[in-house]
Amino acid sequence: MVLRLVASLALSAFIASSALAQGKAPAAAEKKATPQQERMKKCNADAKGMKGDERKKFMSACLSDKAAAAAPEKKPTAQQDRMKKCNAEAKSMKGDERKKFMSTCLKG
Repeated sequence: MVLRLVASLALSAFIASSALAQGKAPAAAEKKATPQQERMKKCNADAKGMKGDERKKFMSACLSDKAAAAAPEKKPTAQQDRMKKCNAEAKSMKGDERKKFMSTCLKG
C-alpha cells in the first residue's frame, strides 16, 4: 500500500515536471537573439565550407568585426568637404568672428 502511494507520488511529480518543462520551452524560443548571437549566426553562414585553420581565422576576424574595420573608407560628402575647406580658412579666427564666417561659408 505504501509502495503504491510512493509510486503514485513519484509518477505525479514526473508528469508535473514534464508539463512545466513543456510550458517553458516555447517561452525560451521566443527570446530575441542578442547582437553577438546574430553576428555568430551570420559568420557561421558565411564560413560554410571552410575547415580547420582557415575557418578559425575567418571566424575570429568576422566575430571581432575586423573585416568591417578593414573595409575601404567612404568618400567624404560635399558637406564634409565644405566643412574641411571652411575650417582651413577660419584657422586664425576666434569667437564671434569665426562663428559668423563659418555660418556664411557653410551655407554656400
